[in-house]
Amino acid sequence: LLLSSLPQHGLRETAEECERLGATVHTFVVDCSKREEIYSAAEKVKKDIGDVSILVNNAGVITAADLLSTQDHQIEKMFEVNILAHIWTTRAFLPTMMDNNRGHIVTVASAAGHFVTSFMVAYCSSKFAAVGFHKALTEELSTLGKDGIKTTCLCPVFINTGFVKNPSTRLGRILEVDEVVKELMEGILTNKKMVFVPSNQSFALLLERLLPERALNYLKKITDVKFDAIIGQRSNQ
Repeated sequence: LLLSSLPQHGLRETAEECERLGATVHTFVVDCSKREEIYSAAEKVKKDIGDVSILVNNAGVITAADLLSTQDHQIEKMFEVNILAHIWTTRAFLPTMMDNNRGHIVTVASAAGHFVTSFMVAYCSSKFAAVGFHKALTEELSTLGKDGIKTTCLCPVFINTGFVKNPSTRLGRILEVDEVVKELMEGILTNKKMVFVPSNQSFALLLERLLPERALNYLKKITDVKFDAIIGQRSNQ
């Protein structure tokens, strides 16, 4: 089942790739920034296809620019798609999972949900929210005794998809899609709560909490993360 904001041809290509693997695929084009479209599509899915036992919230958008150059509608879109859509889809499909005490909810976040970088203020903020959503939902399900509903959060660094233009880093490397998918699938199958790609991000997160600010600034300098961004063009809202 694919609920996507992709154009119809892009969605069809994804469906065909899944079908080549032997899956039966149903596709729906949905504007993931619009709550009512998500709810309407979810009702159609439940009526025409049946219960959803695993939900992968993968939709995301980005505008790479300094905060004052980022337009109001671009900021709103990042939050509508990167976090609010996760909440709407989860609210749509979680009741049946709760009734059955069975299911899996995957939040595709980002390394930008743990580490910040310049010229991605709104994007990082939305991904921090996505990580927080995953953690809070996990805790709530545990408190409610719904231990049969599993949760996984995926946090990769830059992936070679064109999502961010011309990314580079002096330390580490740009990831390929296949390796990220493999790590996520392994995380789902083993019920891993947080999947970092590469895995050494968890060590970097520990260092961020332990090292003094001067040492962290030095690490950021030698890492030298770069990508194309709009800088210094003030927004007209």
